[in-house]
Amino acid sequence: MQSKFICALSIMAALWSCQSANKPSENTTTSESGVAVMYYNGDIVTMEGDSASYAEAVVVKDGKIAFAGAKADAMKAAGDGHTMVDLQGKTMLPAFLDAHGHYVSSLTVANQANCYAPPAGPGKDVESIVASIQKFISDKKVPKGELVQAYGYDENVMPAGKLLNRDDLDKAFPDNPVIVGHVSMHGGVLNTAALEKFGYSAAYKTPPGGVVVRKPGTEEPYGLIMETAYLPVFSALPKPTLAQEAPWSTAGQLMYAEAGLTLAHEGATHFEELNVLNRATQAGANVIDVVAYPFMTDLDSILANYPINTWGQYNNHLKIGGVKITADGSPQGKTAYFTTPYLTGGPGGEKNWRGEPTMPQEMLNKLVKKVYDMNVPLIVHTNGDATIDMFLKAYEFARNGDYSKPWNVTTIHTQFMRKDHIAKFVEYKIRPSFYTEHSFYFATAHKNNRGEKQAAYLSPMRDAIDAGLHPTNHTDFYVAPLDQMFMMWTAVNRESREGGVLGPDQRVTPWEALKTQTIWAAEQYDEQDRRGSIKAGKIADLIILDQNPLKVAPMAIKDIKVLETIKEGKTIYTKK
Repeated sequence: MQSKFICALSIMAALWSCQSANKPSENTTTSESGVAVMYYNGDIVTMEGDSASYAEAVVVKDGKIAFAGAKADAMKAAGDGHTMVDLQGKTMLPAFLDAHGHYVSSLTVANQANCYAPPAGPGKDVESIVASIQKFISDKKVPKGELVQAYGYDENVMPAGKLLNRDDLDKAFPDNPVIVGHVSMHGGVLNTAALEKFGYSAAYKTPPGGVVVRKPGTEEPYGLIMETAYLPVFSALPKPTLAQEAPWSTAGQLMYAEAGLTLAHEGATHFEELNVLNRATQAGANVIDVVAYPFMTDLDSILANYPINTWGQYNNHLKIGGVKITADGSPQGKTAYFTTPYLTGGPGGEKNWRGEPTMPQEMLNKLVKKVYDMNVPLIVHTNGDATIDMFLKAYEFARNGDYSKPWNVTTIHTQFMRKDHIAKFVEYKIRPSFYTEHSFYFATAHKNNRGEKQAAYLSPMRDAIDAGLHPTNHTDFYVAPLDQMFMMWTAVNRESREGGVLGPDQRVTPWEALKTQTIWAAEQYDEQDRRGSIKAGKIADLIILDQNPLKVAPMAIKDIKVLETIKEGKTIYTKK
């Protein structure tokens, strides 16, 4: 798998200045008002029903699917003067839907250095991370004194246990504050200039639910800041200027379109970020749909400025979808909260370390109850099994014994769900959104930290589906690239980066994996009547692939390419 999205974003941002992003590419077909387009002669997978179903042809008119079925009937439905598009044996699917990620990051990621571990990036050790940042500074001609950001640092792949710290960054970058974001997006490694810029010193007291790694034998921060201790940094990071907001938004959305996505998830939206999304929307920047979830820390200020009666409905392709609560950290960063200790200690060498919840049970109870009373969807970040226990208690507290009213609730990541949790999720109609890419990127880290048995039950999608749940799957961009075919590949194969299979009994079929990215993801957004399958009356959000993921060998799924992405009948991406 190659990470091409950085280059793509830079190119797309440049292109925005000279052409409209809504203008279809040459050699593509756009469904103009009143004129039908008929697609035929390919594998048209409708995602309707309990097993793979195909249509001979699809008719698109006025941005919607007018017909899906037999070709002869499609010709009649298309009417006079329609356009014919020969798929030439390619595969058409409903467009993919982003079940969880951080869309706002796509606006700025082109202005950061890529430090992902291989194969997504060059960050295999401290030296390669430093080299990547040095190249970025040189290529971008970053002036002295300006903040430099990087992303994707993964300490789990660092050889011989040599971790990135402030001394490494100070030596290489004496003239700039530098932040190297942790791959979990829950923290980062800062050099001395950045630590001083954001107010960290020996006198800084680690807040509850936070992590500040100290230099051995001292109270001086050693660079790695995580969880609640990192929130002030995250909130203060540079945002696009007013002039940049619209073009950067369009460029970011075209990254999603390149991956076959027509809906982007903004999974922890702060007040100022929502203002950016809103201003870009009013400027006409949106090419795809964006769904924002106000973050728990900013909920009151957002409610004061975005009345709840405006939530849940699209305004020029932007809607506020519900509320996001983060209840613990990341298992690979050793900040997720478990019922048993990490086998390798804490991120700062702590003994008997089980991680910590972001907040105490009483506070979580109140937050969940508040969202329930608001009567809006809730997404909750829960990774460790102890955190899932806490959330279930908070859910029960909020409902107070009355489970009659429908409530759309999704647990994000749900990495270390236990078997006994699944029955509760079924009973309470809670949807888990899994993160099967961890079986590739972090298999060894999870086995080292949690043991072979618990690691093998990571993201138990097979058991969840067998129990009757409709889980979704996500990349958590930019923790991992937006590559939807690679994500599907991990759900089907569960191959690890180092080789071998993590939890073979939790593998799912390609059909089931596709459902987690299409119709079941539509259910997560309460939009199953609007999107997620190819059916008459739904919006014409479609993709064309070079191969059928239901017919290739499972190990070949990751090599399938998105050739075209269609948003409401208009082509917004074609592969060159």
